[in-house]
Amino acid sequence: MQRYLFLFISILLNNFSFSQVTDEGILKALNNYIEGTSYNLPGKIEKAFYSEADLFLQKKEQEIWKVPSKDYISWFSKGPEGSFNGRVGRILFVEQSNDIAIAKAEILIPNRNVRYIDLFLLKRVSGQWKIISKSATASNTHHTSKKVLFIVSNAHYYGTSDLTTGNSFSEIVIAYDTFINAGFTVDFVSPDGGSIPLAYINTSHALHKKYIYDMDLMYALKNTKTPEMINPESYSAVQYIGGGSAMFGVPEDKNIQKMVMTIYEKHGGIVSSICHGTAGIVYLKTSDGQYLVKGKAVNGYPEDYERKEAAYFKQFPFLIRETIEQHGGNFKYSPRNSVHVEVDGRIITGQNHLSSKAVSEKIIEILAKKEAGSGR
Repeated sequence: MQRYLFLFISILLNNFSFSQVTDEGILKALNNYIEGTSYNLPGKIEKAFYSEADLFLQKKEQEIWKVPSKDYISWFSKGPEGSFNGRVGRILFVEQSNDIAIAKAEILIPNRNVRYIDLFLLKRVSGQWKIISKSATASNTHHTSKKVLFIVSNAHYYGTSDLTTGNSFSEIVIAYDTFINAGFTVDFVSPDGGSIPLAYINTSHALHKKYIYDMDLMYALKNTKTPEMINPESYSAVQYIGGGSAMFGVPEDKNIQKMVMTIYEKHGGIVSSICHGTAGIVYLKTSDGQYLVKGKAVNGYPEDYERKEAAYFKQFPFLIRETIEQHGGNFKYSPRNSVHVEVDGRIITGQNHLSSKAVSEKIIEILAKKEAGSGR
């Protein structure tokens, strides 16, 4: 742990030229494109493009196929208007410089095992952002439409102190890599949305080094969603990320609680946590008013392993093990630096960052069995 560097998102954002807040007009144009092409809405697609825009695509025996935007838009008038056509899109990256911007989007077509990466050039024209050019590349993929929601904190400090903290980058990238390689899409949500602080970064660690320079992940961490932006039925599981930040802002947030319990109770989703991320589940209640952890085997980072004389610990608003036990949970843990995962129905919890991969793999395993059982 002593080799880990405490770096924060503000430094990362400067390194990746993310200091400027993305103009909402850019996001509107891109979302018009994504929604229009996913639901056969030519009118929305037309709003996204500059009237004289061209698309540079590819087809058999033609490496560069120049398609006027008007022709491209007409392709989406063939299906029933407003009906979902199987395209699942999301924005991966945006960078703006004054009145121009570049953007990257992912388009998945799971039933065809195809993944498109779209690159856009946008410009502000007569006060409105428009796509003036687009290119795309396609590849075969094992990506599915399954999505996991990582819950992170906006807290930069331990309580009211000036002691800096952050979300565990190690736990983020280990779980993120596991889910991405299994074909899942990962989204991030925080109480306030926007950029989050990061901690426990070791640039000599291969996985950390891979993702600290990954523009798509950095954009996602700078632009976390708010609970109000989340459609609960879209997610198969949630995962509370640890790090010191996890103790603050997330556990008591009513919007986060409502969102998670909707995913769990109404849509049969999995609730999971890692290390201090288990703080996020201690106050969750089911629709009948019972604590979610009541009667459940739960794991996380116990206060028994904290430095109780340290200033950071004195800022903790509650103790994880003690509170879970007070709420009727059966808290289990192993010796320090051990991989320990508890599975109790659709609640999956891990003790530390070393358990991140095992927790994520267990989620993937359970969801695969569920899908196989449904015959899909």
